[in-house]
Amino acid sequence: MKFKSSDFFFQIFALLGSIIFVHAIYVAIIRPNADALIEEQLAREAAGETYIQQRSIYIVMRDYEQEACFVLMLWAMAIMGLKAQRSMRERKLLDTALLNISEGTPILPEDTRDLSRPIQALPEVERRYLVPRALLTALQRFGSTKNVAAVSNSVKEVCETEGDRLDTELAMVRYITWAIPSIGFIGTVRGIGEALSQAHRAVEGDIAGVTVSLGVAFNSTFIALVISIVIMFFTHQLQLMQERLVLDTQNYCDNRLLRFLKIS
Repeated sequence: MKFKSSDFFFQIFALLGSIIFVHAIYVAIIRPNADALIEEQLAREAAGETYIQQRSIYIVMRDYEQEACFVLMLWAMAIMGLKAQRSMRERKLLDTALLNISEGTPILPEDTRDLSRPIQALPEVERRYLVPRALLTALQRFGSTKNVAAVSNSVKEVCETEGDRLDTELAMVRYITWAIPSIGFIGTVRGIGEALSQAHRAVEGDIAGVTVSLGVAFNSTFIALVISIVIMFFTHQLQLMQERLVLDTQNYCDNRLLRFLKIS
């Protein structure tokens, strides 16, 4: 429960931090520059000047839909960064000899209690990691059942349960990945709606408002799709890292413990 509550509070503070950070950049940099460029373009059009309109990144990013997409992107990155950091910490234990077993030394059911003590002496945070939990489960099962096949099944069950848990915890990241292009399409609908409401001005020859509204429509979709591609890439990399951790943990238990188990 403590672990889940810490994750919840981290996600809340990460969301608030993303909102504050992105909004500060928009207020201080992006929108002032975008508004200045739009005013310059409208002034040139009103004066009848002939010029090539430059596509500015400030104008592409200026609207509220794009701001929301960047907030969600940073939020998802923070969540994935925390999970990636935990996976890397757990992976470090795979390079540690948690069980001091010499090559060729058989492990009998009565040896499991002594072998469990170094793992139980680990800090509480590390004891919650997958490798110590899998080893403790295997040792306890072997001590109680004296059955190597049951031990192997228990390790497999622990690893499969952990894999399901890690996959379930990515639900929020998957939701964000779905929400980002949806927000982009909202900007598309809003921009097209504003353009249609100014169609009478375009008929009269004033196409400035329609141009700006269509820019909102296409820019929001463009930014949302680009961000979605980036988030999906990092999501798949994180998922791959977690799946490798689960598989490597199972191999660790096989090589460091299961092959030494003997029935007297």
